[in-house]
Amino acid sequence: MPSSDLPGSVEAASAPPGPAAAGRRTAAAPTAVRPRATLALTSAATAIALMTYTAPMVTLPDTAADLHTPLSAQAWLLNGTPLGLAALLLVAGSLADDYGRRRIFTAGTLALGLTTALGALTTSTWLFTLARIAQGAASAALLASSLGLIVHAYPTPRGRLHATGVWGAFVSGGIAVGPLLAGSLPDWRVAYGVLGAAAVVTAALAARVLTESRAPRGGRPDLLGALTFGPALVCLVAALTLGRDGWLRAPVGLLLLATLALLALFAVAERRTATPMIDLSLLRRPRFLASSAGGLFTGLAVIGLFSYLPALLQRTLGMSAMATAWLFLLWSGLSFVVALQARRLAGRVAPRLQLAAGFVLHAVAALTMLGALSAHSWPRLLPGLLIGGIGSGLLNAALPLVSVESVPPERAAMGSGAQQTFRYIGSCAGVALTIALATSTKSLPDGADVALLVSAALAAVGAAGVGVLRERA
Repeated sequence: MPSSDLPGSVEAASAPPGPAAAGRRTAAAPTAVRPRATLALTSAATAIALMTYTAPMVTLPDTAADLHTPLSAQAWLLNGTPLGLAALLLVAGSLADDYGRRRIFTAGTLALGLTTALGALTTSTWLFTLARIAQGAASAALLASSLGLIVHAYPTPRGRLHATGVWGAFVSGGIAVGPLLAGSLPDWRVAYGVLGAAAVVTAALAARVLTESRAPRGGRPDLLGALTFGPALVCLVAALTLGRDGWLRAPVGLLLLATLALLALFAVAERRTATPMIDLSLLRRPRFLASSAGGLFTGLAVIGLFSYLPALLQRTLGMSAMATAWLFLLWSGLSFVVALQARRLAGRVAPRLQLAAGFVLHAVAALTMLGALSAHSWPRLLPGLLIGGIGSGLLNAALPLVSVESVPPERAAMGSGAQQTFRYIGSCAGVALTIALATSTKSLPDGADVALLVSAALAAVGAAGVGVLRERA
């Protein structure tokens, strides 16, 4: 068997030769790697993280009523988790590469279980939001390290294509099952307890089964980069969420200025450190830009719309949480099936074109659903949900593959963290924008149509953006 087919050979091959290499961090013994177990556990944890993320989609009205959350603050109930994700994904990816992907993955999965259980016990909007932010931070650790573990376990291009396709399908699967689970249980707090327990069990299995791996680079951790980038994203997401109540208000302006100042400091820090959290030269690589743009517009157009559309259905059509969950299973379930089968497109359709097709299908889906709420007809949503499910599946299958191929193999966790950071920044902005648009008119159905039109336009911009970026290293 060629050495390139051995698990762990990607990182071993990239280690510098000579005596100096002995002092650097290296991957764990390749003979201990269990590819199938690695893929199963990382996919399961990813599904749980996405289930936790999407559960409030159908429980938002009940949660808001239970916590006495006013309409102006309901965006925080949805944006807490993506705030934590956006702030820490890149940091977590860098830490995973440097200090051990299994270590960060296991710690993140355990933390997700504990913070989700704590979320079930909260009694106010701000405590619940803080719990959701903590869930996002924990999810960042497990999501960013997952693809690094997968790349280590599947070093060959063919194996990596299969594994990232399965992982992307479980992203869709988690999105599908989360609302269904939350809607089927008697109370949203019970759903959080179940998800928390599942995460704790997965963390215990990960500690016993997974093999440790690291990127073969030395140097000190990029502490200054972490201390500037994370707060910059927190300020940005807070500004996007508060902006729905007025973009010209002083708090929004101050938060945006703080974001720019912290990002400037981050750029200076990354250029001066020997081991940057993100190599800024990657911004000159079209493939990395396609990965980042794909994540950003997936959040803006797709996640932003579908995070709030279930609540709109309950408020305008009087549907129950369970009925809404079953309806949206058409979208998310089909997304899972398509993402699982999309690996068959390898060699036939370039990943960036797959992304573009996914965005085009979402735009068509959003336009197809126009007028459904005004007509008080949920069957009119069905064609749009089906078309959107196909588009979402294509996006979820292509994004992880593009993210790991856009960076050197030994920095796979960083590449995953970067793409998902843009994804959840986009989702925070998309949720805030969708709520602002839907509630901007006297009639919620009319506002929903405005949100659908804007979502379609954003998807069209995303399709054009990734379509023009040629795939060259």
